[in-house]
Amino acid sequence: MKKKFILFIAFFLFLFDQLIKFVVVTNMKLFESIKVINNFFYITYVENKGAAFSILTGQKWFLILSSIIVLIILYFNFIKGQKLNKYEIITYGTLLGGIIGNLYDRITRGIVVDYLDFIIFNYDAPIFNFADICIVVSMFVLVLLQLRGEKDEIQNRREQ
Repeated sequence: MKKKFILFIAFFLFLFDQLIKFVVVTNMKLFESIKVINNFFYITYVENKGAAFSILTGQKWFLILSSIIVLIILYFNFIKGQKLNKYEIITYGTLLGGIIGNLYDRITRGIVVDYLDFIIFNYDAPIFNFADICIVVSMFVLVLLQLRGEKDEIQNRREQ
C-alpha cells in the first residue's frame, strides 16, 4: 500500500466531515437538537470557538497555527521517509483527515461545527464531530501500534 493512499484517505475523510457539517449548518438552527435515540443520542448543532471541551475558547489563531505545526511535524517526522505498514498508512490518513477537517472550519468559519451529542449514564457528554472521532481513534490506534511494535521488538531481542 503506497503512502499516497494517506492523502486519499485524508481527503476522503475531510470531504465526508465537511459534507456532514454542511448538512447540519444548512438544515438546523444553532442549538437545535434532533432526537435519534431518546435519552442517549441526539444531533445537536453547536459552534465551538475552542478546542476539545471548549478549552482555549477564543484562541482561533493559536489553534490554527497549532494545527498547522502538528500537520508539519506529522509529515516530516512520522510519514516522510518512513517505511509504513498498511495500518499506519490508514491511521495517519485518518488523523490527517480529522485535523484538516477541524482546521478548515477554523479558517473558513472561525469556529468548529459540532453535532454529535451523547448522554451516557445521565451524563451529557461534550458535543463533538466526525473529525474529532478521526483524531481520537487514530491516536488510540497509533498508541496501540507503538505498544505492539515495542512488544515485538522485546520479543525479537529475547529470541536472539
